Amino acid sequence: MKNFLFTTVAATTLLSISAVAAAEKVTITIESWRTDDLSIWRDQLIPEFNKIHPDIEVKFNPTAPTEYNAALNAKLDSGTAGDMITCRPFDNALAQYDAGHLASLNGLDGLENFGPVAKSAWTTDDGNDIFCVPMASVIHGFIYNKDAFAEVGVSVPETRAEFFAVLDKIKADGNYIPLAMGTNDQWEAATMGYYNIAPNYHKGEEGRLAIIAGTAKLTDAEWTAPFAELAKWKDYLGDGFEAQTYPDSQNLFTLGRAAIYPAGSWEIAGFDANADFAMGAFRPPVANKGDECYISDHTDIALGMNANTANPVETKIFLSWVGSAEFAAIYANASPGFFSLSDHNVKLDNALASDFVSWRAECNSTIRASAQILTRGTPNLDTEIWGASVAAIKGLSTPAELGAKLQKGLDNWYTPAN
Repeated sequence: MKNFLFTTVAATTLLSISAVAAAEKVTITIESWRTDDLSIWRDQLIPEFNKIHPDIEVKFNPTAPTEYNAALNAKLDSGTAGDMITCRPFDNALAQYDAGHLASLNGLDGLENFGPVAKSAWTTDDGNDIFCVPMASVIHGFIYNKDAFAEVGVSVPETRAEFFAVLDKIKADGNYIPLAMGTNDQWEAATMGYYNIAPNYHKGEEGRLAIIAGTAKLTDAEWTAPFAELAKWKDYLGDGFEAQTYPDSQNLFTLGRAAIYPAGSWEIAGFDANADFAMGAFRPPVANKGDECYISDHTDIALGMNANTANPVETKIFLSWVGSAEFAAIYANASPGFFSLSDHNVKLDNALASDFVSWRAECNSTIRASAQILTRGTPNLDTEIWGASVAAIKGLSTPAELGAKLQKGLDNWYTPAN
């Protein structure tokens, strides 16, 4: 009888301990617009994290991209948002921080692995507070059809003169549209056009910060010259480029009808899936061989902490892991074309992604010139550059006229702090 009682008590005690242990397991959730990333988080990232923190259950709850901002803001206002918030860059996330929805992450372990450019999209204007852990950037450049280059007998250009010589030869050959880009959607002309090539003219961060500080103007030569280069693209875009949409451009390239695609690295996964030819990438050409080069290595996505989370300790543990080499390697390889913003040396399996990221060792990184601060007023500088890029390509205005219009619009509402 005593043995029976002892066994019963012991079993009850073990069950109680198990119940306490189960109760102590904490669940934290991630809000995100990246519905395409669901399997990456579920099958790769979260299981890796749980190898070292089995007591923290993590759930990834994405919302459709077009609905994310509205849905998230409603959740934040009602106090029902998840523990972690996937952050868009600059003003969107900054507004959430200013409203008290995102917590300051100053001093968080792991943030030391990111440089100032990487953190710029999620840092307050005064530089005093960071509120999201940087996850990934996208890089601009040109993706090309290797088979087409071989057929035409051209090689990857390094200088602008070589770039236009390649375009001339492809056009003369007649079997390929030299450049797959249209102007119908406007943003494409700016993102794949102006923001792609401009950093080599305005010297990346040096020029971008000079505009913010008011020590440079959009009428300066380094800001109008990219429009002059875009004007030369017109002859290589193919018939009907004015009505050509972004999906049209993607299809022209992946179907093998165009030789070069002015690109963002986010195209890699889709192009790998849809193109049946070998591809390579080259960075925006410089004026002369040996010139210092600059690339748009644009901050794209980060992860922050809901200021009202009931689980701040566990959330910070996870966010610190997001700053680790393990996270960087998994995410960058699972999402080719979305590159870790950390200083870790991440080996990539995707050849095309490796082409893009190799430019970081050769060139200076910057972000899109209008992204920080300069989009807050009316007219919005970013959308103004969209229209200006289209006007340059179509030949509707001169580069000088475009620069003057952009500066006048900026002067309408922006006064540099300095």
